[in-house]
Amino acid sequence: MTSAGAPRPTFRFAPSPNGRLHLGHAYSALLNADLAARTGGRVLLRIEDIDPARSRPELVDAIMSDLAWLGLRFEAPVRHQSQHMQAYRDARDRLIARGLAYPCFCTRGDVRVASEGSVARDPDGAPLYPGTCRGLPPEAAAARRAARAPHAWRLDMARALATESGTHGYADLALSSPAERGGEGVSHETFRVADPVRWGDAVIARRDVPTSYHLAVVVDDAHQGVTHVVRGCDLEAATDLHVLLQALLGLPTPRYYHHTLILGPDGGKLAKSKASASLADLRARGDTAEAIRATLGFA
Repeated sequence: MTSAGAPRPTFRFAPSPNGRLHLGHAYSALLNADLAARTGGRVLLRIEDIDPARSRPELVDAIMSDLAWLGLRFEAPVRHQSQHMQAYRDARDRLIARGLAYPCFCTRGDVRVASEGSVARDPDGAPLYPGTCRGLPPEAAAARRAARAPHAWRLDMARALATESGTHGYADLALSSPAERGGEGVSHETFRVADPVRWGDAVIARRDVPTSYHLAVVVDDAHQGVTHVVRGCDLEAATDLHVLLQALLGLPTPRYYHHTLILGPDGGKLAKSKASASLADLRARGDTAEAIRATLGFA
């Protein structure tokens, strides 16, 4: 339960409407709801739809339908990232004004060519950006922007770390066995030191929208008062960058827990891009919500 004077534990489930939900999404949503219930907290739903090319309105409806079928209910209004671009633009501009971000005119192809011969990769497996545009003279960069040259904005990692010279980290939660599948809840937490350097000069705002996933989620979590971020271990490396952005923007750092992933028959991560069986597919073949919950450990 929440102690007197402490903020109410607030969790969130934040899917992207670029495909149907699968068992991995169901597990994460149910785990967040379960932990919220056990701590006297609440769980919020957020639709992460900053990608205009891949986000589809009909998939938002499908997400809502799948979650309702699982028996999950969320507070209204649901936050849609596409409706809050100004908040992300403001955060981006604060970093730019402090000299912590610079315009990057490189395409992915440019980065790939510039990185040939280098084995350096970011945690997502992409070639580590070699800093091609970091040293552009301000007047040259301004002229290219004035000419409407397409560009993203990158965090100047070296300057950012020099500005925030202290140790960055976060509370890494541990769940008592078998809490991850419906047990007692959080048993203890340890302090984990973040390592954002491995991201290099990460993109914080894309060419087509004034933000990136990384910038949007830290702004959203702060705005929504999220105290606990419970998400898959495939996003553990992203937390290092998020903790740094929170420090740079003066935002609170939630407590984090990175749960194990539900794997497919091939032993790999479930993914929309791999056409993994969706909840809709399972429902169509006759699986019940109760059966799905039991399979995932939430009977």
